[in-house]
Amino acid sequence: MHPIIFFSKMDFSQSNLFGYIEDLQELTIIERPVRRSLKTPEEIERLTVDEELSDIERAVYLLSSGQDIQGTSVVANLPVLMRQNPAETLRRVLPKIREVLHVAGVEMQLTAAVSFLTVLQEESVSIHTYSHSFLHIILQHLEHRDAGVSNAWLETLLAVIEALPKETIRHEILNPLVSKAQLSQTLQSRLVSCKIMGKLANKFEAHIIKREILPLVKSLCQDVEYEVRTCMCRQLEHIAQGIGTELTKTVVLPELVELARDEGSSVRLAAFETLVNLLDMFDADDRSQTVLPLVKSFCEKSFKADESILVSLSFHLGKLCNGLYGIFTPEQHLRFLEFYKKLSTLGLQQENGHNDNQLQLQTLEQEKKYISVRKNCAYNFPAMIVFVDPKNFHLELYSIFFCLCHDPEVPVRYTMAISFYEVAKLLNSGVYTIHKELVTLLQDESLEVLDALVGHLPEILELMTNGGENSGSESKLLSIPDLIPALTTAEQRAATSLKWRTHEKLLQKYACLPHIISSDQIYYRFLHRMLTIILTNNVLPVQKAAARTLCVYLRYNRKQEQRHEVIQKLIEQLGQGKSYWNRLRFLDTCEFIMELFSKSFFCKYFFLPVLELTHDPVANVRMKLCYLLPKVKSTLKIPTDKHLLQQLELCIRKLLCQEKDKDVLTIVKRTVLELDRMEISVDAFQKRFYENDLLDQEKERQEHLLLEMEQLEKEKQQNEGRSTNINDKMFEKKRRDSKTSSVLAKSITLSVPGSSSGTSGGKDDKKSKLVRSQSFSTQALHPKYSNIDKCPNKSSATGYTSSVSGMGKSCMLSFSDDSFRTHSTGNSGNPAFPSSSSRNLFNSADQKNNGNKESQSRKMSM
Repeated sequence: MHPIIFFSKMDFSQSNLFGYIEDLQELTIIERPVRRSLKTPEEIERLTVDEELSDIERAVYLLSSGQDIQGTSVVANLPVLMRQNPAETLRRVLPKIREVLHVAGVEMQLTAAVSFLTVLQEESVSIHTYSHSFLHIILQHLEHRDAGVSNAWLETLLAVIEALPKETIRHEILNPLVSKAQLSQTLQSRLVSCKIMGKLANKFEAHIIKREILPLVKSLCQDVEYEVRTCMCRQLEHIAQGIGTELTKTVVLPELVELARDEGSSVRLAAFETLVNLLDMFDADDRSQTVLPLVKSFCEKSFKADESILVSLSFHLGKLCNGLYGIFTPEQHLRFLEFYKKLSTLGLQQENGHNDNQLQLQTLEQEKKYISVRKNCAYNFPAMIVFVDPKNFHLELYSIFFCLCHDPEVPVRYTMAISFYEVAKLLNSGVYTIHKELVTLLQDESLEVLDALVGHLPEILELMTNGGENSGSESKLLSIPDLIPALTTAEQRAATSLKWRTHEKLLQKYACLPHIISSDQIYYRFLHRMLTIILTNNVLPVQKAAARTLCVYLRYNRKQEQRHEVIQKLIEQLGQGKSYWNRLRFLDTCEFIMELFSKSFFCKYFFLPVLELTHDPVANVRMKLCYLLPKVKSTLKIPTDKHLLQQLELCIRKLLCQEKDKDVLTIVKRTVLELDRMEISVDAFQKRFYENDLLDQEKERQEHLLLEMEQLEKEKQQNEGRSTNINDKMFEKKRRDSKTSSVLAKSITLSVPGSSSGTSGGKDDKKSKLVRSQSFSTQALHPKYSNIDKCPNKSSATGYTSSVSGMGKSCMLSFSDDSFRTHSTGNSGNPAFPSSSSRNLFNSADQKNNGNKESQSRKMSM
């Protein structure tokens, strides 16, 4: 059908045919340059080299008569030649390279700079030989006319200076530097001199620097070109570290103050950044009298006349505020805090509704600058928390934190996501105040923000649930409901995107959730989702991450029915799945189970399903199983698992006899040899397996502990149900006897005047004590959980449970007797009736059927 439709739409008119011919002619025109670019036989002949030549001879030949691309390849191969034959390379190849570099192009120059640096880093020759052979070539090309080439050679020289001895540096570099730094030299020469002096400051003593380098530094700080002044200003930090605190205060600081008032904006910017980096070297007087006034002037001018410094000021503001913290007055402290708040919202209040084209162009020019400023403010947010004290966070900085987390630009929110963990650590007990922003970032539309936040997600969630001790338990409970939907939404958005690495990272971090939320929440909201990812996702790393996280969830699941259901699904949908891909993932999951669970758990549930895959029709599944068999055998214990060992040996024999695939058979034979060398652990401890046995015993103990806790929870629920039923019966009997009690009350009032109030008070006491008995019965179950860890070696869970419950009963009876005794002594009514009724209620709540009958009979007698 489709070809008929296609031809029916085609128009075979003459004009269209000519149009098709013109298109074909255009294609031929496009192809012509491609054909002309092919090498002619003469060019191929010139590029051909005799194969019998040695590497050294071939390199010399190509450098002498080859083309530029061949010479560049020889220069790039110089480190290899130096490793193979350093003496011949230095004698024959290096002189040719020196000759070629004088007329070489940019590509060969850049290649030579990298090759010379590689030879230095690999230490193919001694440093003395290197300085004698290579250093002069490097110094000759420092002032190359191309700025990129000059910078490449300069980087190589700065790396060489680190390894050269002092005498070589003094004679070969420092002495020529005096003439190269003069004003009569070229701009490129003076710029190179500035960077070299910054490097030399750490190689000599302070008196040598003061005598030979500082005069050149002062001269270059006052150069006529602003590029030279800027470059020298940025090197003052290195020079200050070399000359010490005293000379920095007397020589470097005055130069920085003068450069901070320079007419060039780049010079002022360099002076400001150098001042911030040198704050630790200035004392309190210098900071208060010199540095602080300069910083205040920078802040005032940044919004009015000098916006070029705004980005740098926002980047260094956190370091600046904490460095000057000790000398701030309260007014100055508040002023810098307000300045930070103003920078944090810069560009967000510029929308005035004007449609002027000039304003729009100006806004477009400043938009990137304002985004950078807000991004820097997000970067400095942890430092500003320290500046204002975490106790004042909610009052001073929470509004700014909210704005930065909801910023319209992705780079700002990305930076906040990166620093979120630092903020949470600083807030400590007040971390609950930023929970809403965590949910906001988890639901951010940009996956870059989510990826940045996920890096420390386990630590953040742990702080969120455990960090707020001083805030009470209510904040922790309220934080869970909106956190779980945010986590599920983040995973689903990562799953629907093409960024599978973010999805993999997210699934790996979600393995922390058993320590954060309850087992039921994980089972209903996350565990089945992990199984779905394993079955449906097409990315192998994502499937493996989901499989491991699922095993972690299964490890900490506290309900045996749910565990059995998940195990059954793993075996049926993965191990016995129709797709071989699912069966491969089953083997991956079994590998994670062996890592996380005890040996007995694996042998109980997964050992035989794994062995069934020896009959799998797909060779890749059998091959992967063979690789896994040594780990499978390591889970066995003799003599407990002797029958499983026999099953394993039987499966291996079948593979050896019946396997037809050559690759699988080769791996089977290799695996058999490895299995023969393995030693199986026994039930008793052995020295060689001591650490592994201890670890396995701990895993097994924790698994039994989960079972015991589940049993205790069931008993608690049963006891609570029985107590509620008994209490309902007691209330019903009271209601039935209300008429008789009222008649008795009337008769008593006739005989004993003034006792009616005491009777009504006795009824209220009955009800209050009944409610109190219910609360005591629920509180009496808590000693069970506190004593679980004390008796981990009990073999039977039932005996252990009965002993603990008995302890709880004794504690409950003694506590109830004391409390009711003190309460009854203060009662105006008859003390015998409420004490006996309360005792009957407690006996009925603790005992079983016989106890219930006895308590009811006692109550009827009363």
